[in-house]
Amino acid sequence: MMEVWENVDLFPFNTFKMSARARYFVTVSSVNEVRQLITTQLFKEGPFLILGGGSNILLTGDFDGLVIKNELKGIDVVGKTDNTAKIRAGSGEVWHDLVMYCVSNDYGGIENLSLIPGTVGAAPIQNIGAYGREVREVIEEVEAISLENGDLVTFTNEQCRFGYRESVFKQELKNKYFISSITLDLTRNIHNLNTGYGAITEALKRRKLEASVKTTSDAVIEIRSGKLTNPEQVGNAGSFYKNPTITQDKYSALKKKYPSIPSFPGEHHMVKVPAAWLIEQCGWKGQRFGNIGVHKDQALVLVNYGNAEGSAMLELSRKIQQSVEENFGIRLQPEVNVI
Repeated sequence: MMEVWENVDLFPFNTFKMSARARYFVTVSSVNEVRQLITTQLFKEGPFLILGGGSNILLTGDFDGLVIKNELKGIDVVGKTDNTAKIRAGSGEVWHDLVMYCVSNDYGGIENLSLIPGTVGAAPIQNIGAYGREVREVIEEVEAISLENGDLVTFTNEQCRFGYRESVFKQELKNKYFISSITLDLTRNIHNLNTGYGAITEALKRRKLEASVKTTSDAVIEIRSGKLTNPEQVGNAGSFYKNPTITQDKYSALKKKYPSIPSFPGEHHMVKVPAAWLIEQCGWKGQRFGNIGVHKDQALVLVNYGNAEGSAMLELSRKIQQSVEENFGIRLQPEVNVI
């Protein structure tokens, strides 16, 4: 029988380093344990929160319910041909550990997603992406447990309905399934590398290296290490906002007013504008307010300098949203889940 703890401080379980207490706390390490848990009165009474790496949440107060820590592990090769490899990974695995496993075996497809914090289970929920790649490009299927009846359900890539930092698991299926594993369809021997992102190209040239799964991963790790804030040093949840997508007409109008506004192509003939640029133009970059602030090197990152309250961080995020909307007519959407 799983052990249930009471009144647990969640400080060690979130990268924002917010102190908030869970009324009940339990870890699960198998499909059967999840199935067992959902039959209990404790789970049925709710509310509940499924916690992976805690790298994409902002806790704004104590959680008066059950926190379920995901510890479903395992990385296995479940299929292989001369040029492909199918990798199945438990949802509780650390995402970067999975990337390093694939890189070490020269399995290609997720090397651009190196050093993204969090667990494997969060990857399809968020449709994580970086440096020209998204995880939806390699996900073959997602296995999940129905929190209503314990059935094990397999979702195809199409059924996941991936979008920019979106999936069906963030929308109508939110809190209805516990993702147990994902299966990736990766390349072997012959790779379709994406090194077109400027910083990757520069890093490879600087090191005088040919592009490979390993060197691309190394370049991404170098870039991310140089520009992102280590949560072990300063509490943060990485990029707090999504890059907004606007119409071509809207972008053209902004371009006339702000000639230096950067952009890159979005889906369906839309235009993406870097949220960091918008925030920086509004004067937020490097601003500090007591124990909270906006990072001096990356305007997308809100930081906890120590002993901050989640409610204060939420208020700061809303002020930034309001400021950007007033100046540019664009409403930033949080990438971080507010609890």
